[in-house]
Amino acid sequence: MKTNHLVTVLGREISVRSSASAEKVHGVELFVNGKLQEIGSALRSGDAQLVLCLALLNISEELLELRSGREKDSETASRLSGLIASLDTV
Repeated sequence: MKTNHLVTVLGREISVRSSASAEKVHGVELFVNGKLQEIGSALRSGDAQLVLCLALLNISEELLELRSGREKDSETASRLSGLIASLDTV
């Protein structure tokens, strides 16, 4: 069941609906704000839109790397299962 949660990002309060627990939503809020602060502090410009775009690109890159790693892990596990099965028949 989805419930409303209030989160604050870049000083702006936003109402979001999620089926996640309040703790998980808060964890996401902390992660996003941490990433925005990290990127914002590295820029000379205080342009919020630029900070948001760079954070989005950064988080997307991390997500795609994790997905790629998960696919490789799945392929490795499948190969290992095949090797173990062939060893069991010997």
